[in-house]
Amino acid sequence: MSAKRKPSEVLAESRRRDSRAKREKVLAVVDEMAARGDAVTFAAVAKTARVSNWLVYAEGVREHIEAARKKQAGQPRREAQAGLSSSTASLQTDLELSKQQITALRTERDQLKAALQRQLGQQLDQVGAADLVARVDELTRQHEELTAERDTLRREKKELEERLAETEEDLAAARSSLRRMIRAENAGPA
Repeated sequence: MSAKRKPSEVLAESRRRDSRAKREKVLAVVDEMAARGDAVTFAAVAKTARVSNWLVYAEGVREHIEAARKKQAGQPRREAQAGLSSSTASLQTDLELSKQQITALRTERDQLKAALQRQLGQQLDQVGAADLVARVDELTRQHEELTAERDTLRREKKELEERLAETEEDLAAARSSLRRMIRAENAGPA
């Protein structure tokens, strides 16, 4: 009869089994990826095996992944194996065509940029001119109103000056008449 195990021992054993299963799964994924010709990287292995990143760097697993990576580095790429490799001349031609296309695109970009700047400048000029014309019209209207108001005030001033002169004459005549009346009264009946 076996001795009854403690819960901590059961838990520890469960963790060890789980760890072994995960490690075996990671090693199987590394072998599958290498067999398919997929690039073996730590991140790709962790993602494919659905394990944490720290596990792929753990002792025993890390060495297996590094060995697979070294083996892949020594092998020709899959495209070359499939006959899809490009010759140096082909690559140089592609590079030259790309350079020409880049130059053409830069020239087109510069032309479009200059055209856009001209168009924006014209729009600003039009907006500016329209604003200036409106401002000149407003100032002209104000000038005409002020000129009319000035002329009206000058007429009113002239009329007031004439009335003042008349009033002063009337006042002088009234004073003169009043003095005569006062003298006549002071002189008494003669």
